[in-house]
Amino acid sequence: MKIALIVIIIACVAYYFYNSANNQKNSVVNQEQGSVFLAENAQKEGVKTTASGLQYQVLQAGSGDRHPTATSTVRVHYHGTLINGTVFDSSVERGETISFPLNRVIPGWTEGVQLMKVGDKFRFFIPSGLGYGNRSTGKIPAGSVLIFDVELFEIQ
Repeated sequence: MKIALIVIIIACVAYYFYNSANNQKNSVVNQEQGSVFLAENAQKEGVKTTASGLQYQVLQAGSGDRHPTATSTVRVHYHGTLINGTVFDSSVERGETISFPLNRVIPGWTEGVQLMKVGDKFRFFIPSGLGYGNRSTGKIPAGSVLIFDVELFEIQ
């Protein structure tokens, strides 16, 4: 019994280190591809880049005049993809808006949504450093640039 437990522990540790090494390799490749994408994207008409490196494009202007703060709770619709077009999450596809505090999401969202007014629809191009960095999460590989279409419905 003890031997089986030791073998399981060793296998788990080996698996952890194997995944960590692959994450690091994939992260470097994804960051390189992301840098090229963002450099080209920054040249496109209507794309603006903030000091942090967040890129955004106004898809639809709203009529509100108030912007959320970093501690505001907002209600939005969003559609998230990778630069290759893979959808990793979408409230639009689920058919339900979502509410959350801006200080509880990735930094790219916190910064970007503060630029919006109610009724605005923006496309955010979020560098990995403002997203999940060198971590994989769900369908998002480590080092990935994230693209979100976000529509702001309400500042609560």
